[in-house]
Amino acid sequence: MAPRMVGVCPTPRELLLAGRAETLSDAALLSVILREDDGSLGARLARSHPIPAGLWALRAEDLTAYEGIGPARAAALLASVELARRASMNPVVERRAVSTPEDVVALCEPQLRGCDREHFWALALNTKNRLIKIVEVSIGSLNASIVHPRELFKEAVRCSAASVVVVHNHPSGDPTPSSADVHLTQRLVRAGDVLGIEVLDHVVIGEGGRHASLREMGLL
Repeated sequence: MAPRMVGVCPTPRELLLAGRAETLSDAALLSVILREDDGSLGARLARSHPIPAGLWALRAEDLTAYEGIGPARAAALLASVELARRASMNPVVERRAVSTPEDVVALCEPQLRGCDREHFWALALNTKNRLIKIVEVSIGSLNASIVHPRELFKEAVRCSAASVVVVHNHPSGDPTPSSADVHLTQRLVRAGDVLGIEVLDHVVIGEGGRHASLREMGLL
């Protein structure tokens, strides 16, 4: 490869390979994923769908609506977003303590932000209330999620959880628990009692960090 001329700025790809990813803008990172040279597509995407909330909710048809983004580029970007989502759901270095509803929001809200469907998760905790794993139990509709205790506790037992905190989002933005949320929580508590896995709380996440804790509301 010919040597780079003095004074010519390195490309985003070269900066990534040199271990300087933190110096790149969101638009530049998108341009690398999309394998484009001039950065125009990356810039347009970053403006229209700010990271992380905007990209989190993107679908293939949203991407292919852009001129210059076909199935291959759309698939590459969707794969990158999914890898980021999975990485954020599984702690690697230190198991985080989950002691308050605010801890739950800090852990889950970035991944749930912008989702147009209800996502129901369980935080599997050890005996010291430290996170073992985030379990994705179900993905529902615009205003409801179908959850069976069997699916939740199967994963909790598998990872030897001592307790769980359940959490789901309200795409409407209003975190007020519905009567169905309360009924489901009580059903999960009863199932957990049988298995010896305590349900510590059910946190409902809305928009802008707004949330509701069924334990704090006296509904657990």
